[in-house]
Amino acid sequence: MSVTVNTMIFAMARWEPDARGRLERAAMELYAERGFEDTTVAEIAARAGVTERTFFRHFADKREVLFAGSDAFAQLLLTPITEAPPSLSPLQAAAAGLRSAAEMLQQRREFSRRRHAIIAASPELRERELIKLASLAAAMAEALRERGVPEATATLVAEVAMAVFRATFARWVTGAERGALPQLLTESLTALEQLSDPQVPLAHAG
Repeated sequence: MSVTVNTMIFAMARWEPDARGRLERAAMELYAERGFEDTTVAEIAARAGVTERTFFRHFADKREVLFAGSDAFAQLLLTPITEAPPSLSPLQAAAAGLRSAAEMLQQRREFSRRRHAIIAASPELRERELIKLASLAAAMAEALRERGVPEATATLVAEVAMAVFRATFARWVTGAERGALPQLLTESLTALEQLSDPQVPLAHAG
């Protein structure tokens, strides 16, 4: 028995490389099969071929499989805003950040699609996602204020830009619209800018 147990432990240790990737894939599979609430960390670790201890070295809890990387995503969003040329309008600077974030999501479309479906099926996860999006909008507003944009304007631009992003992302991730997310986002933001142009008929701006 001890030989068998030791062999199993050794086998798990051998497969430690890319443990995070395997844990992520295992979790997404199980969440899709059983639902987030009915999946345990032990089941995720078992499917990934690692121990629960290994799981907790990579993720604080099972929710973090879906929300890990938020800091990196925020950085992708905010850096282009802070580094945008002074000549850009607040909305154009915000758009630069959104396109940067969209590029990353485009590279992980399948993960984004599965993640979106899992979150949509769970009230707990939907609430967490809304909190995350609100924090991103607040951070975007702060980045705009650092560019010298008045506080009220920065907040308004950030909220509107994030609303456009959410609406465009939803159409892209569900397949309601074909095309790459960065391009769809550019089209949505262009339409938004045209709404304030009296020379552009409303029928064309939407």
